Amino acid sequence: MCSAIPGGKDPWAWRWEGHHQSFNYTSVDAAAPSMTPSFFGSNPGEVGDGDSKGLRVLGAEEDLGRALMKSLTAEQRKTALILTEAPSDILNSPRRPDPTRPEGLAAAEMSAEQQVALVKIIKEYLFRCRTDVAAEEFAKIEKAGLGSVYFAWAGGLERGQPHYYRVQNTEFVLEYDNTQNNANHVHSVWREFDGDFGADLLQQHVSEGHAK
Repeated sequence: MCSAIPGGKDPWAWRWEGHHQSFNYTSVDAAAPSMTPSFFGSNPGEVGDGDSKGLRVLGAEEDLGRALMKSLTAEQRKTALILTEAPSDILNSPRRPDPTRPEGLAAAEMSAEQQVALVKIIKEYLFRCRTDVAAEEFAKIEKAGLGSVYFAWAGGLERGQPHYYRVQNTEFVLEYDNTQNNANHVHSVWREFDGDFGADLLQQHVSEGHAK
């Protein structure tokens, strides 16, 4: 579980980096911290032997995405499926200058039950972090309008088949891929296009507090 404790009015940042973990927090003027980019991964995704055989890391992220895709009608699936072969990795690395665009099936074209399933995916990613701060981030998504959030899928539909999905609007993106190591090597990311590394908070602080 991630955590973040604001440290007063002075800008501050906290970062943790590992091969399959990346947490980034930035706070300005005691505002709720920016929590992106946030990356979780695991190899293997499911332990194949030993005392922990059957243990799945990021299993909820996989199951929720697949459940939503399988709940779609044939016509909806045609729209949601953006590639028959999954990409080999996530597409929205912070090093990538050109982020993906919303594509696939819009929540506005989903049934009420499917929208509930989409919200479960979003909350699974956001609420890895501190509940009160994650709730503020989810409120931003609701304010922008759930109908403008898109769900896209690539690859196979069954466990063990390489697959990928993306949940995105113009302000944030969630990505999941499981393609490497015979589809047993998982990556997942949450990014905000204006908020990564607290970019929006720092710009606001500079504009309001240091303008000439």
